[in-house]
Amino acid sequence: MEQSERPAAIEVRGLRTRRGSKPVLRGLDVTIPAGLVVGLIGPSGSGKTTLMRAIVGVQIVQSGTVTVLGRPAGTATLRRRVGYVTQDASVYDDLTVRQNLDYFRAVLGAGRGDVARVIEATDLGATSSQLAGSLSGGQRSRVSLAVALLGSPELLVLDEPTVGLDPVLRRDLWELFHRLAAAGTSLLVSSHVMDEAARCDRLLLMRDGALLADDTPAGLLTATATTDIEAAFLALIQRGERS
Repeated sequence: MEQSERPAAIEVRGLRTRRGSKPVLRGLDVTIPAGLVVGLIGPSGSGKTTLMRAIVGVQIVQSGTVTVLGRPAGTATLRRRVGYVTQDASVYDDLTVRQNLDYFRAVLGAGRGDVARVIEATDLGATSSQLAGSLSGGQRSRVSLAVALLGSPELLVLDEPTVGLDPVLRRDLWELFHRLAAAGTSLLVSSHVMDEAARCDRLLLMRDGALLADDTPAGLLTATATTDIEAAFLALIQRGERS
């Protein structure tokens, strides 16, 4: 199915947010297709996390609408349909990896076999009996991702999920993301690392709370006559400064 023919997993219209007196998102409009790995790329402070928080319904918005899987963002029925991984690991330090997963599985009402499935998917078998508080930052991030995978959500919103991970594990996680998308899951993955952008099916490039581009990696390179995403990003910024 062509990307243009896919139904929308997320629709954002006229979204404005503020942090104190400072605008963060400035009337953002974007449609994110279902069943793809969509990269949200941009430097720190560009508004990526604020947009993700709005999508999962935990961000106060000034104006605009966010529709997720056909429902207003934050609707109670979306809680089991959307998995969210924040930049900071969301686990209980005094529980083991498996105990954390057992707890969240029970909260979500997922099947008992789901814990073994997500442990295998995130390569946490060797650390499943360790206390979460004893793990490295990268391992804790993987536990948070495993929690988000419980119940097989239709949409995964992942905020910098590969920060602090070694190159091999980063590669393995991106392969997992594409397997999930191939099975029908929609993924929105943020990063400030430009080399991860090429791994995405579609890219949203953000800067200063605005959307600079919404295109496939190949389409973006063609449109900017560049050979890598970082160069394309810089070309778009220069165009904006000249206009």
